[in-house]
Amino acid sequence: MTRLHTNLTASDFIRKSFDFLIVGGGTAGLVVAARLSENPHLTVGVLEAGSCALGKDKDEEGEDEDDVNIPGYYRQTLGGSRDWQFETIPQQGLGSGGTSALNFMTWNRGSRQDYDAWMELGNQGWGWDDLLPFFKKSETFHKPNQDVRTGAKANFDLEAVGSNGPIQISFPQEYSASHSLWHHTLNSLCVETNVAHLSGSNVGVWTSACSVEPEARTRSYSASAYYLPNASWSNLILLTEAVVVNILLDQENGAWVAKGIILSAGSVQSPQIIELSGIASTPVLSMAGISVKVDSPNVGENLQDHLMTTTVFEVNPSLENPDDLKTDMKLASSARYKYVNTKSGPLTILRCSICYLPLSHFVSPDILSSLTSLPPSIDHFSEQESFIFRRLSHSEKLGHIEYIFDLGNWSSFFKPNPSEGKKYGTMLQILQYPLSKGSIHIHPPDSAPTRPSTITDKLAIDPKYYAGRNGHLDLEIMTQCQRFAQKICSTKPLADIIRARAFPPPSVSDDELQEWIVQTTVTDWHPVGTCSMGGRGRVNTGVVDERLRVHGVRGPRVVDASIMPLQISAHLQATVYAIAEKAAHMILQDIGGYGE
Repeated sequence: MTRLHTNLTASDFIRKSFDFLIVGGGTAGLVVAARLSENPHLTVGVLEAGSCALGKDKDEEGEDEDDVNIPGYYRQTLGGSRDWQFETIPQQGLGSGGTSALNFMTWNRGSRQDYDAWMELGNQGWGWDDLLPFFKKSETFHKPNQDVRTGAKANFDLEAVGSNGPIQISFPQEYSASHSLWHHTLNSLCVETNVAHLSGSNVGVWTSACSVEPEARTRSYSASAYYLPNASWSNLILLTEAVVVNILLDQENGAWVAKGIILSAGSVQSPQIIELSGIASTPVLSMAGISVKVDSPNVGENLQDHLMTTTVFEVNPSLENPDDLKTDMKLASSARYKYVNTKSGPLTILRCSICYLPLSHFVSPDILSSLTSLPPSIDHFSEQESFIFRRLSHSEKLGHIEYIFDLGNWSSFFKPNPSEGKKYGTMLQILQYPLSKGSIHIHPPDSAPTRPSTITDKLAIDPKYYAGRNGHLDLEIMTQCQRFAQKICSTKPLADIIRARAFPPPSVSDDELQEWIVQTTVTDWHPVGTCSMGGRGRVNTGVVDERLRVHGVRGPRVVDASIMPLQISAHLQATVYAIAEKAAHMILQDIGGYGE
């Protein structure tokens, strides 16, 4: 296997001349790097803060790379050395209390309307029809065999998927014991099976495809798919353990300039680096002790995230359960043996029982009308807010809420007693179109408030979950959705394997359910919008233009999930790949590298 440039030093790197310098070697950054370096006349450098161990058994901290590559280990990297472990400030709405190498490999897209809304906001070229070629360009879809198609209801529309892209997309060969009950249960509740969930509507019940290479049964992601095959190219240079502290801006004819810089540091760190470079709202920069170069009021604003609760149920103890691998070393060893020798068994199983539903499917018309009526106390709505409220209407058949069921205890709050010998299953409920909007900003540390903020200082991450002028509506929606989650789990045939609700405890009444939601809501790790495209409002409503160029300065662009002006109803990774593919295409167009 090709090795990374592990011997490259910072001194070696800075002696090279680059046409483009990409900050962040994650999902988007490595896509852009690979596509730009396909032009042999361009030299592309990538600065990645983390360490890499592709082609090795362990990384520099001794952490096993199997935690990344083996599908069944997908939860083990969270909270480890590869995880930035960002924390929000205390959230009043919660009682004051991502990368492609760490995600859960779910491969789906939002609905057509999600992307068309970006275009309707004034971001030309960002509708569904514009993005679909780039979705397809990123992927190679592998058709499942007939047994999987029939037994697991692994449906697809071959016209909507790619056949020659770097990311390998497949359906698992094996599924958890609850999966065979999922479709029948939702069908019993008048939810139709979606036979083409990648084709512009994800509404309904379906089996998810995954970013997994089907022969090796390993994770397919940006490093293995976009970087490694091209790592030997002399015009593609990656430096790891390289932390970017800011962008150095020069003045040319009265304008601030930083040519060839592409920020792909994600929804948290892209705005951080921009602010540390002197581009942000004047009050934020003044408080952080940073000189103002460009007053850009929306940097770090517009943070939107998917909110999630997890309901845990006691299930039939005879069912094979992923939690068993944590407590039974013999079973864990057997699972490992099967994976290594036959690429089968529990370590190939992923959570694939998915359902997206509009609120109108289970919320009464009266309650839905009260939720979607514009509050009379608010005399002005932004164009973005209007879009979000419109999405909640009766007529919009969109996936307002995502449900996922799988065996195992997925809750970070529920701590069962191992001595009881009980087994569990979990319903995940995820709000897709949050009305709550927050921010991410730099600020000086409390211990040294007089010095300027730096890249190592803790950020003020404030999603404002269930807060702000519309956050209470998110809470009411989640409460309604939680009730339906329990209805799903009390419906046959899924109900046949469920013994009782374990969390929230049975003692929590329906009237107390909302308070339980407040206390147990967590993020689904899908932050977007902090460097959003401005559309018609340009700098007044956004940070970058429709070609992802930072307003107020020449040269820098942002390419990652932070440019999304509105949240989508989907897991983010497929969309981030499409954004990066489109961005690379636009950049090459702009420099005459190729394009129409």
